Parts: sequence; C-alpha cells; structure tokens
Amino acid sequence: MNRDLYIDFAKGLATLSIIFIHTAFWSGQFYIIPEIRVFSLVFDVALFYALSGITSGSNIEKTLYRLLKLQITYMIFVTLLFFLDYFFKIFGLTFFSLEWLQSFYSTFGSKYAATSISTAPQWQNLGNWYLHEYSNADTFPVVMGSFWYLKVYFILTVFGVLLLRFFPKHVNWFIGICVALTLIFNIFPEMYPSGQVGYVAFYMTVFLIGNRMRGKKIPTKIIPVLYGLVAAALAWMFWYYGNEIFSKINKQKFPPQTPYIIWSLFSLTTLFVFYNRLKITKESFVTYIGKNAIFFYFGQGISSSLVYFLVVPMKELMPWWILMVIIYIINVLLAFIIASGLKKFDAFGWKILEFLRKKTAQ
Repeated sequence: MNRDLYIDFAKGLATLSIIFIHTAFWSGQFYIIPEIRVFSLVFDVALFYALSGITSGSNIEKTLYRLLKLQITYMIFVTLLFFLDYFFKIFGLTFFSLEWLQSFYSTFGSKYAATSISTAPQWQNLGNWYLHEYSNADTFPVVMGSFWYLKVYFILTVFGVLLLRFFPKHVNWFIGICVALTLIFNIFPEMYPSGQVGYVAFYMTVFLIGNRMRGKKIPTKIIPVLYGLVAAALAWMFWYYGNEIFSKINKQKFPPQTPYIIWSLFSLTTLFVFYNRLKITKESFVTYIGKNAIFFYFGQGISSSLVYFLVVPMKELMPWWILMVIIYIINVLLAFIIASGLKKFDAFGWKILEFLRKKTAQ
C-alpha cells in the first residue's frame, strides 16, 4: 500500500503552524501584536488529533507497539534534555554571574528567577518527565509547555483503538456521546474535569470523526454548506461573547472551551475538504517534516526557547513584523537542524538498548 503523502503534507504544515504559534506566544510576547498571536491559533493541535484518527485502525497490538516505541523515543529525548538543561546551568554558573542567570530565567518565568541555582542534578524531575509529569525544563521552557499534547495523544490513541476494535459499529454513537459531554462541560463549566481528562471529550470527537473520514471524500456540493456553518458559528461567537473574546481565544484552549472549539472548526473543515481531493505526488520539505513530525515537535520546543536569545537584543532594531518573519525562519531552520540531530540521537539510543538487551540475554 502506497503511503498517502497528503497525510505527511498536512502533518508538515500543521507542524510548521505549531512552530509559528510557539514563535508568537513565547518569545513573541515581547514584540508581536496580540491580533497576530491570536490568528496564529487558526491551525492548531486539533489537526494532529484528526490526522491521528485518519491513520488509526483497530489493531490493538500494532497500536500499543507504536505507542511503546513513542514512549521510549520520548524517554530518550527527555534524558538528553535533562542533561542539556543541567549542563547549561553549570556552564552558566561558571561563565556568568548568578544575577545574570536569574535575570535570564526571569524572562521565562522560571522558579529559578528568585532562588539560588542548585549545581546538583534534580533527578526527580527526570523521573517525573518519564511519567509525563511535565515540570519545567528551565533552560528550554517551550519543550514542557508543548508536551501536554503528548499525554492527551496517548490517552486518545489507547481509548480510540479500543473503541475501534470492540465497538466498530457504534463509533457514531461514541461521537455523539463525546459531543454531548463537550456541550455539557461548556454549558456547566463547574462540571469540567480537571487535568487532561477534560481535554478528552472534544479531542476524542475530532479523533473519531477523522477515523470515520478515512478513505472518504467530502462531496463538492457540501463544501459551501460546511464553510457557511463555520462562518455562522464564528458570527454567533462574536455576537454572544462580544468582540473582546477574540483576544481571549488562547485562554479558552486549556481546556478546550466553546470559543476555541469554534475557532478550530475552520482548520478542521479545511483538512477534511482537501483530504482525498488534494493529491500530493512528490516528496518535499513539508512532507519530510510530516514524516518526522515527532522529532520536529521535540525540536521546535528547543528552538523556540533558543530564539529568546535573539529576540531580546533585536526587538528594538526593526519593525515587529520584520522581526517576526526573521525569527520564524530562524526557528524553522533551527528546528530542522535539531530534529535531524534528535533523530540520530534516537537511533543511537535504540542501539544502546539493543546492545543491553543482547548482553542481558546471554
């Protein structure tokens, strides 16, 4: 079966969009106007859950094996991150003053901004990261700020494959249940579960709809109706919540609330409209990113943290929009370089694990 390059292309574009979002909402807080930061959320993580639904099947063994590989790759990455963060602090204490480091960390809102910096490794942080408890990596704050997606992905994929395996004829009913729960949680916000549990209802809806769309094509005559419904939902949102809701879209994202859900409908509709309609026949830079999306997702967390060093001295030298374009391009290039390195480091980590397996099997 030939690989569907549209999926890789869509993942690549979604990843590039995530890099722009993190450019805008992290280092961009110092210079990018609020309107652009909000508009950056048009193509957001909901796309990844829809694409996961399209590519997921009912094979439990295959799915769990894929998740286990992802967990090990994640653990290899955070182990590297842990030592990078630690050695940066040691390097900083060696070559800079404590006051400089505290000023640096205060930019990120780190706990180290107002305290002394320990030279001893905080091993409990690494253990917490392994267990998906995302305490901050002070030198690379965007990394842990991105990882909420990964925990939800694990939850959705496990529950999703169980539904597809044991209740294949009732998926539409489960979509209805998830929609109903999403409505209940938004109508009665006091009932919204805390933690990642509250994210599951909406994103499971997206995941299951993506799975129902697998191999299908939206009829051309339906497309104007779908975009009309999206436009009507957006119009209702601004009428009901007022124009000020525009500047609060990001705050409606954690957990997903009605304004953010409506805001994400355009990107989801566009994804499904072009699915099985837009034919991608050649490999490209974008499809390469899509094929290696997890490494780019890890890499952009590091690159989006590193561009802080550029933003602070450059933000007074040029108009904000020129700086935004420059920083975004640099961020993408850094993410590409880091992702390539992470892919090689991941392969090295697997070789070590295989070596240990052979040694302990003797």
